[in-house]
Amino acid sequence: MGRMTDQAQEADELQPEAAPDPAHDAAHDDGGGAQEVLLDQPRVSSPEQLRGALEALLLIADEPVSETNLAAALRVPTDEVAEALAELRALYAETGRGFELRKVAGGWRYYTREDYADLIGAYVLEGQVAKLSQAALETLAVIAYLQPVSRSRVSAVRGVNVDGVVRTLLARDLITETGAEESGATLFRTTDYFLERMGLQSLEELPELAPYLPEATELEEELGQLAVVPAAEPAAEPVATESAAEQSADPEAGA
Repeated sequence: MGRMTDQAQEADELQPEAAPDPAHDAAHDDGGGAQEVLLDQPRVSSPEQLRGALEALLLIADEPVSETNLAAALRVPTDEVAEALAELRALYAETGRGFELRKVAGGWRYYTREDYADLIGAYVLEGQVAKLSQAALETLAVIAYLQPVSRSRVSAVRGVNVDGVVRTLLARDLITETGAEESGATLFRTTDYFLERMGLQSLEELPELAPYLPEATELEEELGQLAVVPAAEPAAEPVATESAAEQSADPEAGA
């Protein structure tokens, strides 16, 4: 029995030692250093693959994505992402694609090219009810050009009550509350989502008002007048009124 045990021990000693497993050692490194290195490796290996990855991510995005977020998702420097996005935008312009890559509201997103707006309108929008009524579009335009602006001031410009329309614009995240006047009236401004839907980078890119609203020339003049509210003149003393009141109070005045 003892001899068999000795032979088994000798056989174990003759077995070659298992080769170290780098992947196993990295995954179980107590300091976490090796594992961290593996996890921080870029998810793309070439400029071509980077451009393809950016296209894929932006195609599934439902809102503009910032260069910082794209860089974090792909584990590459932000400047490389910015350079690749610029190359893609130039490529689409040079090759006459039906879409373009725009930087709006602090991020990047795909849009159909303006050259094909009529075609898209005929295919998708013709005969359909607009998402926003004409009243809502006009109210939104007034807020966009006069912001921050109160509800009563918008009503004064449009000549109608806008309470219901303002609620609709708030519900659709096109406008938001932004403080209050000294009188306590709530002020409204447009949102980043408004910029996104308009395809704008900032409010400075808003087009001129006249081509887009009915009777826009008169409305634009009214907006300009309201933008600079003149100081109120002191009221004249009601001398005549007081004189008339004195006469009516004196029973002998009419004699």
